[in-house]
Amino acid sequence: MGQVDGKVAIITGGASGIGAACATILAREGAKVVVTDLDDQGGRAVVDRAGGEAVFLHQDVSIEESWPGVIEATERCFGRLDVMVANAGIGILCKAVEMSLADWRRQTAVNLDGVFLSVKYAVPAMRRAGGGSIIIMSSVAGLRGSAGLAGYCATKGGVRLFAKAVAMECAAADDGVRVNTVHPGVIDTPIWTKIPANVGSNEPIDPNEIAKAGVPLRRAGQAQDIANGVLFLASDASSYMTGAELVIDGGMTGGARPRWRL
Repeated sequence: MGQVDGKVAIITGGASGIGAACATILAREGAKVVVTDLDDQGGRAVVDRAGGEAVFLHQDVSIEESWPGVIEATERCFGRLDVMVANAGIGILCKAVEMSLADWRRQTAVNLDGVFLSVKYAVPAMRRAGGGSIIIMSSVAGLRGSAGLAGYCATKGGVRLFAKAVAMECAAADDGVRVNTVHPGVIDTPIWTKIPANVGSNEPIDPNEIAKAGVPLRRAGQAQDIANGVLFLASDASSYMTGAELVIDGGMTGGARPRWRL
């Protein structure tokens, strides 16, 4: 028996990185999986690798009109919805005073609006199924500030408290829906290839170099590390958790490693 045997899950932003790892492990552990993304080729490849019962749907999570169709297709294919992994997100490296309003709005549209819409449409479906688990991908940047990522921090901090509020609403409704956030630290995924290491440079940031400098465990995490946490929150093993934060960051928020020999 898999840890999520018989459950039905939607994973947004599931075509690569953390989302792809989540889709793969949930499918391996018995879930029927719906992967959504703008990247059709990548999303279909993830579904092919996942095996089992998995489908891909093209979706822009920031567009409300896309959501009823995703929920309807999920219920039509698999009969219910038990798990929502609101993973889709983008990061823009830019000082707050230099960021354009267009970039600010583009980031909030995906990272905040997309999460809001995933919850708005998932909760009624989960209530029809008798309960479920909503897992929202936040970040260490949702727990503390980071220079150059003010806009990103705002969105990830926003979804952190949004999740807590919705968790309390669902608890008050006694609907069986749990809502928790996951906070990855420095994770080695393709997103780093899209961020230049220096202004005017085409060289991408090396997450392992960042990890050596600022992560107590001295290494970048892998997408699988985050997917393992998502699996726990999706499973009944976490049935007494709601409104909580699962931090998977190699010790970044735990403190600073000693600069002297102990």
